[in-house]
Amino acid sequence: MDCINKGQGKLHVVFGDVVLGVHGDGFEYLFSYSTGGMESLTIHGREWLYRTPKPTFWRATTDNDRGSRFSFRSAMWMGADLFTRADRIQIQLDGQDMGPFLAPDNNRFHTEQEAEHLTVTYIYITPTIPSTEVEVTYTIETTGRIQADVHYYGKQGLPELPVFGMRFIIPTKADGYTYYGLSGETYPDRMAGGIKGQWQVSGLPVTPYLVPQDCGVHMDTDWLTISRSSVLANEKKETEEFSLRFEKVKDTFAFSCLPYTAEELENATHQEELPPARRTVVCILGAVRGVGGIDSWGSDVEEPWHISGENDITYSFAIVPFSK
Repeated sequence: MDCINKGQGKLHVVFGDVVLGVHGDGFEYLFSYSTGGMESLTIHGREWLYRTPKPTFWRATTDNDRGSRFSFRSAMWMGADLFTRADRIQIQLDGQDMGPFLAPDNNRFHTEQEAEHLTVTYIYITPTIPSTEVEVTYTIETTGRIQADVHYYGKQGLPELPVFGMRFIIPTKADGYTYYGLSGETYPDRMAGGIKGQWQVSGLPVTPYLVPQDCGVHMDTDWLTISRSSVLANEKKETEEFSLRFEKVKDTFAFSCLPYTAEELENATHQEELPPARRTVVCILGAVRGVGGIDSWGSDVEEPWHISGENDITYSFAIVPFSK
């Protein structure tokens, strides 16, 4: 499979009552007004989203987090991971602000609108005290490529973050993934031994810690390709793998690709308490806290590997569809 690299005409944009639709050659995307994010990412008839992608702030507590009581100090970020909501939506076609677009104002669009670029921006507010905002801007090109620009607004008084990024939940369990980055599991303070190159991982391995915890992070990544051969639609029988790629825009990113959310890992006290693996949870991360490991009885992560909740964080990545 090759990445789609040539646009066919313009984007076709539909202003619906509850969703904004955009389609082109081989792709159809839906952006929801009610759920506050991208609701459908369909490429050549195959759905890539099970839930609306949202900002993610939490990683499952590690042994060293427990020892240093980090999770206690930053517990409100777990609530933010679950309950952050979209407060405002902005839409632009070819740089022009579309103004009111919710029903009945969308009645002024009698037909599909055409554009070279569509930009959809969601402004999320967190349930933290104090509250802050995260701005996520999706820019869709005629090729189907989506650039995501993510901005966390730091605020005085917020505790340190475990991670910051975007979480994508894919409908079925991936067969595996390939990435160009550092070999093995790496974290900001555990990456000196990683070798830069292209690496392939079969399945969605979860490190079998006695108590489940965060695992599977890969730093300094240029691109990540996820491959599946199953869909939820029973009427569709897949016979070959199909793939989706995440790419850096300017700076490299970190990622994890697991069958569980951070909360599912957090809630399990033993491996057998984890649910059967059914989905793929991909986190594309702009900031990752170190894991420490000096000891597990109280020593905090060293200062360079903390993530201040009071400072802004910005990063970008692209979602790139493959040709059929």
